[in-house]
Amino acid sequence: MNLIEVFNEYKKDVNELDLLKKFINYCAKALKLENVMFNIIIVDNKTIHEINKKYRNIDKETDVITFALEDNKQIDVPEIRVLGDVYISYDKAISQSIEYNHSIKREICFLAVHGLLHLLGYDHMKKEDEDKMFKLQKELLESYGIKKES
Repeated sequence: MNLIEVFNEYKKDVNELDLLKKFINYCAKALKLENVMFNIIIVDNKTIHEINKKYRNIDKETDVITFALEDNKQIDVPEIRVLGDVYISYDKAISQSIEYNHSIKREICFLAVHGLLHLLGYDHMKKEDEDKMFKLQKELLESYGIKKES
């Protein structure tokens, strides 16, 4: 049993929430994750800017920030992997969907799966790691029917 929550802390309605919930549950199943718990939190640029400044000492907004909690020994939920939290700036998702010429649906799902893979330990600091992570992101998006142009 997976406990995956999607929270809208954005100042307005987010039309893609239902799709995002279905997609991220699909990703968890496709990745064969069992007994995991994580959250996706949709915020605005101001909020993600504050989080980025406070926790990463970077004084600007970003598109996605993850807080991996699995290695935190203070958090102990029996028989559940507590992966952590993925914060997504909806404002950034909108601007990036325009910049990259694809839908907000595609961008928000991309950011969510990108964040989930970070929670699972994937990284893109080295070229070979980036290739592996980005290939998996693309496979998950496309197998769900979310193409680059959608």
